[in-house]
Amino acid sequence: MTSPCTCAGGPNFEIFEYEAPDQSPRPPRNSDVGGHHLAFYVEDLDEAVAHLRGRGVRVLGEPTASSGPSSGQRWVYFLTPWGMQLELVSFPAGKAYEKDAPVRLWQPELHAPSTR
Repeated sequence: MTSPCTCAGGPNFEIFEYEAPDQSPRPPRNSDVGGHHLAFYVEDLDEAVAHLRGRGVRVLGEPTASSGPSSGQRWVYFLTPWGMQLELVSFPAGKAYEKDAPVRLWQPELHAPSTR
């Protein structure tokens, strides 16, 4: 099964569900060797979570607010139908570290597609 996702004129992702007679049915945790997840930045986390839940997607809990240098960021995990973890993340007003940092990490507003 393939689930294509086009991200606002940016990257195109294909996420696959593989089937094999000897596969482990238990997905690895993100912290396990070989574990991973894919995060999608959204402007409005609450709206995005409501969108997923409205379509029957299993969202793992409620959005979590980060602290310390990442204060201002919120995130939540959700699952594909076969159990792969994906994440929604949002920090529309920036993160705490940015007010004193000479260099910022990835900034969604700098990578948004042109509207020209």
